[in-house]
Amino acid sequence: MSHIAITLEVNEEQKDLLIAQLSEIAFEGFEEQENKLIAYIPAQDLDEAALETILQPYGIGYTKEVILPTNWNEVWESNFQPVQVDDFCGIRAAFHPPFDPKPAYEIIITPKMAFGTGHHATTFSMIRLMKDLPINGKRVFDFGTGTGILAILAEMMGATAIDAIDYDEWAVNNTVENIQANGMQKTKVWQADTLEGIQSTYDIILANINCNILLQFMGEMRRILADDGQLLLSGILTTDEEKITEAANAVGLVLTRKQEKDNWLALQFGLNKS
Repeated sequence: MSHIAITLEVNEEQKDLLIAQLSEIAFEGFEEQENKLIAYIPAQDLDEAALETILQPYGIGYTKEVILPTNWNEVWESNFQPVQVDDFCGIRAAFHPPFDPKPAYEIIITPKMAFGTGHHATTFSMIRLMKDLPINGKRVFDFGTGTGILAILAEMMGATAIDAIDYDEWAVNNTVENIQANGMQKTKVWQADTLEGIQSTYDIILANINCNILLQFMGEMRRILADDGQLLLSGILTTDEEKITEAANAVGLVLTRKQEKDNWLALQFGLNKS
């Protein structure tokens, strides 16, 4: 499957806003460079009219390039750098040397098209929330797993069972590879774009997607969340905190913790027991 790379000349503030907006029209991978944002989308999903509608208020033009699947690894490997979240979790590719000093958890991923390498503030902040979460012995669900980083970290932290889904075939295949590369045995991943068929309940649900999807599936996420469970959400701009919190409150959940980085939020919710 071919992808399209859209290159935009932007400032730092525009990057975060555009990532959120472009995610809503099927863009699924982003590469941030100095004064530049490269957004990737499956060729068949590109709607240039919708793209131009988003870009018009910014006065931004764009260039377009077809990226063949066989070229993707070279693109990522030339740009991918290790990421470390405090002394808790390090994320690197196999071609990078191990971290020194070594963090509590070290995840090796094969950089591909899937979103979620730890570089973006949303993944970074989700990992920070997970740092203080009692995951050992818990059942975990990763909704929109991307590269599988959060699912893999959950298993490393002692989760007894981890189910992960993503709507994108690239992401699912990449997660499978990353699960194997890290020697994980308890993480299952499959392709899906809905929670309707899921009957199990989970102690912890991780959802690093985007605001509109989180709002759409808030009720379904509550349905599969155990009564004493924790729901961790990201892909949320600071300006969208109120609407996400209101939607969570409407299904009986209350905000307990949050992380903020670069105008992005990761929010943790638990059952309202009052």
